[in-house]
Amino acid sequence: MDDTLARLLEAEARAQAILDAAAAERQRILDTAQAQIHDAETRFAANRASLREPILRDAEARAAQAIAELTRKHAERQRHLRALADRHEAAAVEAVLGVLLDPAA
Repeated sequence: MDDTLARLLEAEARAQAILDAAAAERQRILDTAQAQIHDAETRFAANRASLREPILRDAEARAAQAIAELTRKHAERQRHLRALADRHEAAAVEAVLGVLLDPAA
């Protein structure tokens, strides 16, 4: 009986040692994972500007292209309106001259 009790106590001690080793290994894995996460976050924060730079450069290029297109359209519209105003001005001058030269008409 003493032999059985001793074996049970020895098995319990081995089981406790295995549990303690597993808990220590679990904690080591968690600590390693947290350190890796911290390192990854640090690298990301350090590289954020370099990640953002090409996106901003592309956005600025698209904005410059849009501004150029709007400027071109505005200039074209301005030319069209100027031509229209010149044509209407010529017609108005002819009408006024017609009225001044021939008031009965």
